[in-house]
Amino acid sequence: MSPNPPALTSTVCILRGPGAEQSVVDRAIAAFKDRGVEAIESDRDGPAKAVTDRLKSCALVVTLGGDGTFLAGARFAAPRGIPLLGVNLGRLGFLTEVEADHLEQGLKRFLDGDYRIEERTILQVVLTRGQRTVARAIGLNEVVVDHSGEARMLRVEIDVGGQAVGVIDADGVMVATATGSTAYALASGGPILEPTLSDLVLVPMNPFALTVRPIVFPPGQDIRLLVLRGPAEMRIDGRRGRAVATGDLVRCGSHPRRLKVVRFRPPEEFYRRLGEKLGWGRPLVPKK
Repeated sequence: MSPNPPALTSTVCILRGPGAEQSVVDRAIAAFKDRGVEAIESDRDGPAKAVTDRLKSCALVVTLGGDGTFLAGARFAAPRGIPLLGVNLGRLGFLTEVEADHLEQGLKRFLDGDYRIEERTILQVVLTRGQRTVARAIGLNEVVVDHSGEARMLRVEIDVGGQAVGVIDADGVMVATATGSTAYALASGGPILEPTLSDLVLVPMNPFALTVRPIVFPPGQDIRLLVLRGPAEMRIDGRRGRAVATGDLVRCGSHPRRLKVVRFRPPEEFYRRLGEKLGWGRPLVPKK
């Protein structure tokens, strides 16, 4: 836990999700105001520039919503080195730290310095077409490249750190962070990674060959996905897709900055949450 409260000489940004009621937002603003801290409100689905302009003087980003709002907050906070605190107003809330009923207590603990910082890897993705860069984006969970519409299976050539890994035929392929290993990657048959690890995991999606299995790569590797047979679509953290044509290259790696997540619970709490939120390790047949 941090021994001293942070120097909140600037403002706090409250990022509200689409389901966040104004009463909850007002509670958060009031909690900060009582401690002499200015809080500004931004809409998760509003123009990105409107959010980034407000982040220039922020010392903390608080998300009010579910895991989707937390993912959006991560994209804004991580590149700027701003800590992120998630308040769960959704259903699952696997990534968030505070439940809505304990909003005021959580904010008080942060302001009192009673917290720790947990760092998470951020994924950096570049889509190129020939010599031209088509798109650049970052995400906390994963990048998915899968077949578009009614297209047949993709054929993808995989290269890691300049070393050829192989060519696979599959519905798609994803590259996930340790944080993302408990999201879409897990549903697609990938392994669970402890969330503070810097490794990246490559998960084939419904591969034609049964021997094509997920691979975990160590930190610092540049993973290249060359689409030999498309068309395909690229999505990062489930956001709206971008068209990927045959011959396009998707480069994936770790962003130079890691996300700083505000935590009140000890690190080992992750394993308890696996059971509570995802049912991991819980017997299907109740114990007698």
